[in-house]
Amino acid sequence: MTHDRPHCGVRFPAMRRVPLAVVALTAAVLPAGCDGTPTPRPTPSAPTSAPAPPTIDYSAWQAGASKPVADKLYPKHGTAALDVLHYDLKLAWRPEDKTLTGTATLRLRPTVDASEIKLDFKPYALDEVSVNGLATEGAKVTAEKLVVPATVKTDEPVTLTVGYHGKPATTPMPSHRGDVEPLGLTVTKDGSLWTMQEPFGAFTWYPANDQPSDKALYDIAVTVPAGWSAIAAGTPAGQSGTTFRYRSTDPMASYLQTLAVGKYKKIAAEGPNGLPLTYWYRPGVDERLLPSLKKSPSFISFLEKRFGPYPFPTGGIVIVDSASGMETQQMITMGGRPAKFDPAAYEEDLLHEYAHHWFGDSVSPSTWTDLWLNEGWATYVQFLYQQSLDGFSDAELETYLRQGDARLRKRLGPPGSPQAANFAESNVYICPAAMLKELNDALGDAEFFALGKAWVQTQRNTQQDRASFIAFVNKQTGKDFTKLINTWLDARSTPK
Repeated sequence: MTHDRPHCGVRFPAMRRVPLAVVALTAAVLPAGCDGTPTPRPTPSAPTSAPAPPTIDYSAWQAGASKPVADKLYPKHGTAALDVLHYDLKLAWRPEDKTLTGTATLRLRPTVDASEIKLDFKPYALDEVSVNGLATEGAKVTAEKLVVPATVKTDEPVTLTVGYHGKPATTPMPSHRGDVEPLGLTVTKDGSLWTMQEPFGAFTWYPANDQPSDKALYDIAVTVPAGWSAIAAGTPAGQSGTTFRYRSTDPMASYLQTLAVGKYKKIAAEGPNGLPLTYWYRPGVDERLLPSLKKSPSFISFLEKRFGPYPFPTGGIVIVDSASGMETQQMITMGGRPAKFDPAAYEEDLLHEYAHHWFGDSVSPSTWTDLWLNEGWATYVQFLYQQSLDGFSDAELETYLRQGDARLRKRLGPPGSPQAANFAESNVYICPAAMLKELNDALGDAEFFALGKAWVQTQRNTQQDRASFIAFVNKQTGKDFTKLINTWLDARSTPK
């Protein structure tokens, strides 16, 4: 995410601050309707045992297996009791009455014995709920949770299907950034849709385990009116009439999914080594951004040279009605209304978001406490990119990072202990970038980039944390950097 973080200036060292923004299953979608209030259901006297699952080879979704952990920063979102292996979302959007109709089929691996299935979900009207193909009574949506009575057993996968309809509603972003916007599925005046959902917000349009440690596979089909397009994260999987399909065969955290619906035009391009790229823009609105989008191959080449092959089969960018930007997987969601359009700054932000596809998308944090692990790398790499263009010295960069680090630690605290009310504020960008600069200085460029490349290439499609990163650094370099890393993450003032 590039929300409201400090940037190096185009002509260093004059810095600027530019707002930006941030075992298995299948699914189905449903009829449309009403006002979004949940349909009352009779509550059974006791939970219904999940019927014996049909003969399904859940190994087909094994790549979506995760080790979910509870998120201490936002404990109301997500659960460690379920591992979603696969989301199959069949959606339909009617802009005339702003109604979303959906059928979500989830392949779930329970991680504990339980008497219910509980997922994050906004209060849509429920049209059907079934477990292992059998209708289930008593399901309800309350306090932004879908609760389905069903006895489940540890490591015995089940299939949950939920049909629903209603009007999307957003959720507040827990931050004081200058570019704060509501999270989740947003409806514009003309009936278009777009979403950014970090640290949460996927639950505003489908039932989700909405926390970073549960990565899953996706199949998405979105039906829209004639003349409209639908864009989601993942690899384009074809179009039938006005139904657009996307598939993710690399696991994805819920915050990295995206959805945009509107009257878009598409530009097909090619990146390094024949990588298919797609740029989606709104005619008459986004043309000024196209020259920057078309520089994507050079951004990816810069990153591949340092960190190895792009980690996904396709890439691209979709422009939405936002002032921010997000590293949504394989399809960056980029704001089309920056406060003041500066092509150089916009391109730095695009480079930052592409860097996240290595640091954050392919290798994700287990909890939001370790957001620094995403943003520190993407920010430091962005500074290196700007340095390659503007030629400022390592000493100038060191001075800038230390000055910013001192100011931000004093105001927001150390990056290793972020506060829930201050999500993705500047300390988790600049302070860990300063730490990586120290690591780079200690190792030299050759060994530092070898470390970064090994990290993202050997840990692909995993969730990581501070402890695993430190262990990796020490093993890869043969040196003990535990004190350096912990000091930069925990100190109340800038380390000497």
